[in-house]
Amino acid sequence: MSSAILKLRHYCAYQERCHSEVKYKCIELGLRGEEIDAAIADLISENFLNEERFARAFAGGKFRTKQWGRKKIVQELKQRQVSEYCIRKGMTEIDGDDYDKTLNNLAAKKYASLRGEQYLKRKYKTMQYLLQKGYEPELIQEIVEQIAKEPG
Repeated sequence: MSSAILKLRHYCAYQERCHSEVKYKCIELGLRGEEIDAAIADLISENFLNEERFARAFAGGKFRTKQWGRKKIVQELKQRQVSEYCIRKGMTEIDGDDYDKTLNNLAAKKYASLRGEQYLKRKYKTMQYLLQKGYEPELIQEIVEQIAKEPG
């Protein structure tokens, strides 16, 4: 058990982890049932594992590095079985102004890259790209309409 705990500590110290990731790692290390619960409880009490901290790091990181939208980040956190409370806390890491700026920049770049396309196709492809990145449809609609009206 102790060598598994040392491996788990290292696993959690290397980067923030959510409970489900640690649970899978426990299984990989051969732990079962109550051993897993005990290991996770130890990691939490020693502050190696903190799901709110994970959610904040994940949300902030995915937004800054991959420029993901809120919807995609929330979806990914849910897939990792992160609690609603921690998801809400994590989403506070995304500054509203930065979010709007990033969405604007992504939309403008994508729209400009589709110069050869017909007007409607350009708008459609830009919207699809932003939806796939996880941005909200109502924000996308508004921004793409603005960009499409601009001359050039």
